[in-house]
Amino acid sequence: MNLTVFKSHLYPDFTPDISILSKHSGLFPCHPERSEGSHHSFIIFPGFCDVHVHFREPGFSYKETILSGSRAAARGGYTTVCAMPNLNPVPDSLPHLQEELDLIRQGACMQVLPYGALTVGELGREGADLEAMAPYVIAFSDDGKGVQSEAMMRSLMERCAGLGKILAAHCEDESLLHGGYIHDGVYAAAHGHRGISSESEWGPIKRDIRLARETGCAYHICHISTKESVALVRQAKKEGINVSCETAPHYLLLCDENLQEEGRFKMNPPLRSRADREALLEGILDGTIDMIATDHAPHSAEEKARGLEKSAFGIVGLETAFPLLYTELVLKGIITLERLIELMAVNPRRRFGLPLKNDDYTLWDLEATYPIDPKDFLSEGKSTPFEGRLVQGKCLLTVAGGQIAYEGQ
Repeated sequence: MNLTVFKSHLYPDFTPDISILSKHSGLFPCHPERSEGSHHSFIIFPGFCDVHVHFREPGFSYKETILSGSRAAARGGYTTVCAMPNLNPVPDSLPHLQEELDLIRQGACMQVLPYGALTVGELGREGADLEAMAPYVIAFSDDGKGVQSEAMMRSLMERCAGLGKILAAHCEDESLLHGGYIHDGVYAAAHGHRGISSESEWGPIKRDIRLARETGCAYHICHISTKESVALVRQAKKEGINVSCETAPHYLLLCDENLQEEGRFKMNPPLRSRADREALLEGILDGTIDMIATDHAPHSAEEKARGLEKSAFGIVGLETAFPLLYTELVLKGIITLERLIELMAVNPRRRFGLPLKNDDYTLWDLEATYPIDPKDFLSEGKSTPFEGRLVQGKCLLTVAGGQIAYEGQ
């Protein structure tokens, strides 16, 4: 057995307390898929941090609960996640936020930090009570909906800047959607589907970058998916604007050429073109893209069984993110393992002001190879475009706040 602790100049003081491992010798099984005498490569990483998940409570617990979502996150190696506010009630005031905080306290097996909504009901008409919620939220967002009004966005940025809080934007111009539900590209044209234009994403980003320059707001862009978005962020950073962004594993590994007539391929933003995917990978390589977040968005099986047009937007991703990215990007020499940990553990915490802690870590067997099987997921959501994909790397243990949050079989 070869057990190592991940070391990086990005996280030089990472010295996890691994005494707990001595009490769990069963964590190092002899996997039947390996030949006798094969090399075991176990490694301890700092706990991953996902700044974009949907845990569906309060209001939609039939899709996911904070308990099931946090257990799924822990199985994926995460020790901190940030939960988006498209809930019922929307956390747009302190009393509404308190409902979510109570559920987190009761159900989370790891650190779950809520977002506060930017506008009342996420309707974009009236600013939410940011001031009252600020001490209790990681940042503010209307994720799931874009703020359509420039005047409203300017006001919200000014208020977030005054509070020292990040504004995380779901960038989507609803006037450009035209009933679309997949990317306006080769697959839509070939199969008669209504497409979503790339401009519906990069248009609001262009507007918001200008507003961030003018207001001094710390601006974070959720789930970028287009080449134009990457270019806009790259230029904004060159100009010294306080901007960051994330993308998700599915945008890095798939494009609209991979679409099938199934709901598990439907998410928002949609899978874009091959050129968009290549631009995102370039953004990962040159530092334009700061972090990878899953946009874990579970739905019921029935909601995802209606095909591309009528299924709900959203897929799950917490339990598959690292194995997919390790297999497809690290093992294929596209990025280094150190860069992947930077994107999944270090940069999210740095941008959102979260400490890197030695009692948050995750143990992986980097030699384990297996197909992705949604039946094994701890999440209530089972919809993934990567079903059946052969991946390498399996989480054996996740310790969050010094307590075991997940222990593998």
